[in-house]
Amino acid sequence: MVGVINKKGYLSFLKKVLDHFIMNIENIEVIKNDFLLYIDNDLEKFSEFKEKLPIIKDSLSKDLDFFMLSDPAIDNRDEVIFCYPGFKAIAYYRIAHELRNLGFLLVSRMITEEAHSLTGIDIHPGAKIEVPLFIDHGTGTVIGETAEIGSHVKLYQGVTLGAISLSNCSSVKGVKRHPTIGNYVTIYSCASILGNVKIGDNTTIGANVFLTEDVPSGVKVTIGKPELIIKEK
Repeated sequence: MVGVINKKGYLSFLKKVLDHFIMNIENIEVIKNDFLLYIDNDLEKFSEFKEKLPIIKDSLSKDLDFFMLSDPAIDNRDEVIFCYPGFKAIAYYRIAHELRNLGFLLVSRMITEEAHSLTGIDIHPGAKIEVPLFIDHGTGTVIGETAEIGSHVKLYQGVTLGAISLSNCSSVKGVKRHPTIGNYVTIYSCASILGNVKIGDNTTIGANVFLTEDVPSGVKVTIGKPELIIKEK
């Protein structure tokens, strides 16, 4: 591996990949040159990554369609591409995830941390996320390394799909410790789902819910309405 700590270099590579997907710039040679220069000078590795490009592009197209269906505030597709932090974070994740699968652990993490700094959305490249995914607003959203997310899932700001803190972290390294989210699930703002728990299909998790246990399919989980106290000044 060469030049992985060259931030300017891997960002140049990342931009060219995104231009290929979003701006429909088809010149694979510019992606190839940056990959060999900044990621790895192994042609076989690049060929493996190149095979993933159509898959990533198709995934992002479906993510984009799902954004259009999920938010009435959207006027056009360009608005999602250029203005929505959730879509940006997903795009960075899908590229980083494929690089991680090829063994580029550090550079994949650097890419998702770049997305984190730009959007406030923290998606570990090791997470397994099906297509499509919608993240609205997104600030403070966290998706852990071993999280699994099904298709047609909607996440709102402040959602945490995390692990339960342990004193001996080395004992669970590589072990499934984050939630598994089913298909057609909606998770509203500031909900926290922690540990290796399963959320069934077609389930809604309300705002501010704290969960450390499995939830069956087809249910709605909320917390009681807090008591409002209104006094004269």
